[in-house]
Formats: sequence, structure tokens, C-alpha cells
Amino acid sequence: MNLDRVQHIIGYTFRDRGLLNKALTHSSHAYENHPAHPQDNELLEFLGDSVIGLATAEFYYAAFPARTEGELSKLKSSSTSTLALAKFARQAKLDKFILLGKGEEKSGGRKKSSILAGVLEALVGAVYLDGGLEPAREFVRRLLEPTLEPIKTESFEINNYKSALQEIFQKSDLPAPSYRTITEKGPAHKKTFIVEVLLDGQCLAKAKGHSRKSAEQKAAQKALKSYLGRRMKKLSPEAFIVEGDD
Repeated sequence: MNLDRVQHIIGYTFRDRGLLNKALTHSSHAYENHPAHPQDNELLEFLGDSVIGLATAEFYYAAFPARTEGELSKLKSSSTSTLALAKFARQAKLDKFILLGKGEEKSGGRKKSSILAGVLEALVGAVYLDGGLEPAREFVRRLLEPTLEPIKTESFEINNYKSALQEIFQKSDLPAPSYRTITEKGPAHKKTFIVEVLLDGQCLAKAKGHSRKSAEQKAAQKALKSYLGRRMKKLSPEAFIVEGDD
């Protein structure tokens, strides 16, 4: 594994390269290769989760000082969910450098959102231990800066797709939307779900995902798109913004 390339990608040079190697080591690889003394990234993942939370809260607090606590919480949760962190990891091409066990490799572990999010959290934790809060904060800031691009003005609303669809129905005195799984295919490690969102038994939209939750969010997203049109702009895999007037 080319650790120099990983350091170039994340924009940080480690003093202790062992920390970097550990951050990239999934438990399946550690137990397969060193069963007596496995060294995986789970503790670094635990630490990195908290560092990412702090750095993300700081980032959005500075970017939108006039927003409410609830609005900033939605921004933070949209950028720190498993799906969002996995997306950041893919964009940084970290999936190419994860050390996986043979079984996990064969089962498509390199594409699993939980593993990708975990390695990103572990890397942030490793940077924090190696260089302190400032380089870890800078790493997270570089990941988050592109999320500001869809937000052109101070006037916007943020929500996740399922919650927004339910709120729109409530305001229109309609019953809450319901979700139904149409198909569930594939082996346990690589399932595919097709879900539809319904209003009074009528299908509004269908969508596919690798988990029931993600399929439901995508179905709600499709239903909202027809209602909100171009005003709706994707912020993360689970959340969107609706721009208003300045």
C-alpha cells in the first residue's frame, strides 16, 4: 500500500506512519493476519467520530452565524451521517487503500458505506492523535467546503427527504406517507431493496437502494422533486435545501 499517496490525498504528512496504517486497517484484515494481537481502526474510528462532530459544528457555526441551533444541527447531521461520510471517502478515493480480509473483500466490503465511513473517521482520529486538533480540523474543513456550493444565499431551508415529505402532507391536511418494500433481493451482504412511497394507497414514486432506509429516502426524494422542482438542491445523500428569497 502506498502510504505516501494516501498522505497526499488527505493533505497531511504523518510523523507516526503506523497510525496511518492502523487507520486503514479493517478488523477483518487485522484478525485474519494477526489474530493474537489484532490492530484495527475501530478505536481510531471512535475517536474520529467525535473530532468530526466538533469540527463540523465549528464549520457550520462560522459559515452561518445567524441560523438557529436546530438549523445548524440539521446541517451537521446531514454531513456526518454514515452515507455522507462514505461519500466523502469515495470522493477522496480512500476505498482503494482500505486493508480488508479476504472474506470481506470478496463480499464487496470496499463498497460498503459503513466501512468507508469508518475508515474516514479513523483517518481523522489518526490525524488528531498525530498532529493535534488543528490539522484534523483542516482535513474536515476541506471535506465540508463543497457542501456550501448549493447554498447560495442566507435564505434557505434544510431537511431530509422523508421528514420534508411528511411535513408537506401535514400542511395540506393529508395523511402521512407510507412506505412499502416491493422487492428484497441478493445475499445478506449485498441486498438490494426496491421501495415505493404511497399516499392513500397510491404510489408516488419508487426507488432502489442497498438498505431499506436509503431506498425510502430516495423514493421520498423523487416524490419531492415533482413538488418542489428546481428549488430543491441536494446537500447530502439524505438531506436537501430549498432556497428562498434573500
